Amino acid sequence: MIPAPISNIVIVGGGTAGWMAAAALARVLGEACRIRLIESDLLGTVGVGEATVPHIKAFNNLLRIDEADFVRKTKGSFKLGIQFVDWGRIGDSYIHGFGTTIGPNLGLLPFHQYWIKAWLAGSAKEIGAYTLNTVAARRGKFMVSASDVPPASPLANIAYAYHFDAALYAKYLRAYAEQRGVRRTEGTVTEVLLHPESGFVESVRLASGETIAGDLFIDCSGFRGLLIEETLHTGYLDFTHWLPCDRALAVPCEKVGPPTPYTRSTARKAGWQWRIPLQHRTGNGYVYSSQYISDDEAAATLLSNLDGRPLADPKLLRFTTGRRKKVWNKNVVALGLASGFLEPLESTSIHLIQSGISKLLELFPREGYDVVAQRYNARIAFEFDRIRDFIVLHYHATERDDTSFWNYCRTMSIPPELQANIDLFRDSGRFYRNNEELFADISWIEVMLGQRIEPRAYHPLVDQVPAHDVYRFLDGVAQTIDRCVDVMPTHQAFIERCCAIEPEAVSG
Repeated sequence: MIPAPISNIVIVGGGTAGWMAAAALARVLGEACRIRLIESDLLGTVGVGEATVPHIKAFNNLLRIDEADFVRKTKGSFKLGIQFVDWGRIGDSYIHGFGTTIGPNLGLLPFHQYWIKAWLAGSAKEIGAYTLNTVAARRGKFMVSASDVPPASPLANIAYAYHFDAALYAKYLRAYAEQRGVRRTEGTVTEVLLHPESGFVESVRLASGETIAGDLFIDCSGFRGLLIEETLHTGYLDFTHWLPCDRALAVPCEKVGPPTPYTRSTARKAGWQWRIPLQHRTGNGYVYSSQYISDDEAAATLLSNLDGRPLADPKLLRFTTGRRKKVWNKNVVALGLASGFLEPLESTSIHLIQSGISKLLELFPREGYDVVAQRYNARIAFEFDRIRDFIVLHYHATERDDTSFWNYCRTMSIPPELQANIDLFRDSGRFYRNNEELFADISWIEVMLGQRIEPRAYHPLVDQVPAHDVYRFLDGVAQTIDRCVDVMPTHQAFIERCCAIEPEAVSG
């Protein structure tokens, strides 16, 4: 007899994670499941995840969300990549631009292999000159992919993400989910009731006395991990050795000038500062290690490096980077901060929520959990660890020795897989994407080159193309990129034409 499918899902916690889960499950499962979300307005949310990666477009497309409406209602802007300032050395600046490739391939080899030969010979521009996202970001240009150009044109496939107000995104998804039958309950969970034999969560009891039962529970309760950790004692893998930052201060400031189509990350004395431009304000924060700087000094550093007048007092967030040993334990699946935390250097927090939801739907159980939970946990662990390595790369690949923090990062031991990637790239500019990891070759290559990991040589097959042909090929690519960016509107002009917020919403 085929067991009955899951029919009753309880989400504990709202915020971005809870409402993303509620919206997606309601959209995909429809009337097959009852979905109930429990949250308390008194608890609030962390609310610092305002920058994203391009994969969020797939999530919004799954929900059939109108992009212009979504950007307008979340007071958002568009993002072509991330600018990194002072990471390799003080004075350095590079952009990690989104996309799938750097320039077009030539034969069997990727573009950057030919670039290495020309660069070593002093006959190439810096690598960002050959990617549309990087050139457009620097010039303040933006547009979505054009449908009236040849498929090979750089304008035909523009990768981008968003900056938005995370609280407004959660509000937007709440309205979406409730329209599709998700039931929200205001309240605080005071007790979790377990099955005496299996140890599965049977129900949760609220401060009001109401008991809410479920088949599958999704823990979106933030760092505390009410179900996954406080109740099931799942355990936590600590990444602090590689990612020593353990605090963040966040503060919005007045908007000064048009929003840039990129996030900015500036390395500071004991961490880094983010800058995220929205239509109505700019989000800022300082991620730092409390071992190397005090909270008061960090706040002073942050406030002295804002574009405009601060709109609130800095909000302090304490965290430990890492992940749960199991994100799916018994009948509990943790999402968002309840599943783990990787600092927002590469804007991956919302992506990890999205990825967790996507994999849950792929492995959605009927009655038994063990087999699908094992596969789910393995896939989530792989994704966390590979993103961790990519973030660690930024810290470790530095020549800075001006503070104790950067000395530690530069000399610390790093995961063996990351070291192998660095060694291979330094040897001959080669990089191989590992299975389904989030960041593609272009991301790793841009960051390694941007932080002064320069290959000593290139693939030997490059020499089969005469040097003058290589130089002409690179020049042609750079000229094509420049012409394409010339015809793009400014980021501000695109927003005004397609998704500008109402004037009265600017001050909100």
